Amino acid sequence: MKEIASGRMVYRGGWLDSIRAHTVIIELFIRSQIGKFTKVKLRRLRLIDVRLIAILALLASGTARGEGELRLGGAINLFSRYGYLSISMKVVPRNDTDSKWLYREPTIDVFKDLSAYTLAPEDKNRIKVFEGDFHMEFCDNLRQLLQAYFRDFSFEKLDRPWRAFSGSWSRTGMAKHLGVDSNFINGHHCYVLVRVSRHRETSRMRPVDTDDVDLEDEVARGTMDVIPGNESSVSQFVKNFGSHYVVSYTTGNSLYQVFVFSPQIYSRIKERLKTKGVSALSTVELSSYFSPWYAEHIGQIQSASGNLTTQAWAAENLRVHFYFFTYPSLLKLHAEKDLLRTLNNLLGNEAMLALDLRTLAPAFKDPERRGWFLEVIDNYLKLWETNM
Repeated sequence: MKEIASGRMVYRGGWLDSIRAHTVIIELFIRSQIGKFTKVKLRRLRLIDVRLIAILALLASGTARGEGELRLGGAINLFSRYGYLSISMKVVPRNDTDSKWLYREPTIDVFKDLSAYTLAPEDKNRIKVFEGDFHMEFCDNLRQLLQAYFRDFSFEKLDRPWRAFSGSWSRTGMAKHLGVDSNFINGHHCYVLVRVSRHRETSRMRPVDTDDVDLEDEVARGTMDVIPGNESSVSQFVKNFGSHYVVSYTTGNSLYQVFVFSPQIYSRIKERLKTKGVSALSTVELSSYFSPWYAEHIGQIQSASGNLTTQAWAAENLRVHFYFFTYPSLLKLHAEKDLLRTLNNLLGNEAMLALDLRTLAPAFKDPERRGWFLEVIDNYLKLWETNM
């Protein structure tokens, strides 16, 4: 259920129930994986301890009182939906009845005034054919493909931020999100991700300095409850106020497509483009490499927001005719400025394209408490990355 508070959407009711349900799932998962935990070496934290189950379940219970609004300095509990962030951040197409949302992760204010930290937006007076970027990325395996897709998402203390989104994806779900047949989601293929991203809104701030920022009163009191050497005190703080805060974000929309190759053909094309570059290739040569003549499978062109109108436009206008093959290809945009201009207007502010999160360590004025908070957050995130 949604309620209106001060003109902003507040997510309550069913949203909180889903968080509680997710907590149960996490606890069951931890119990099933407890045998594996002994393989992870963590500083000062005893893993074979029933307290760990309670602590991680507490972390996963989320910061439920926050509002689902994307804003600089807003704090979130990264543990509450680790592996499931694509539920609350629109980064891939979803079958939602409500298509208007971009971000609905519960978010609260921790810092009082961040105006001195906010950076001015880049000058956009220069007229461009396309406000964004167009790139292709070669991926030796499925892990690199997921890493490439979430390249612009950075979460401090997480070595593999893409796992925060894709950790829960099944093989079928992964194939759907990437726009390819599930038969090609395995360890026997290589991939090329082609993506064109339209940037609509970008906001940035400098990372917060511990000695030069004021905290909300309740948060300031909460930092004093963190006891060095006590993991559960950190877990309670994270539950109440979050683990990370937003330093920068970019929203807009993108079209993307995945080409699937055998390792042999992939290596040949990769080496060719590495030595000559895309700009040095003729249109015919580039088209041939990314045609059914070489590719084992050509994925669908999808929009990050799942906008069906945009996808229908791409299916109609980005079809390539190469000898007796006819197929959709984003590479048609490479030399078509008119199509890029059209797409520049067509891609709206409908998805998240980039996000940078930093830990809430600067909230702790006391160096010992700050160090303990960072150590616990670092250890727990390594634990989740290793075992989920």
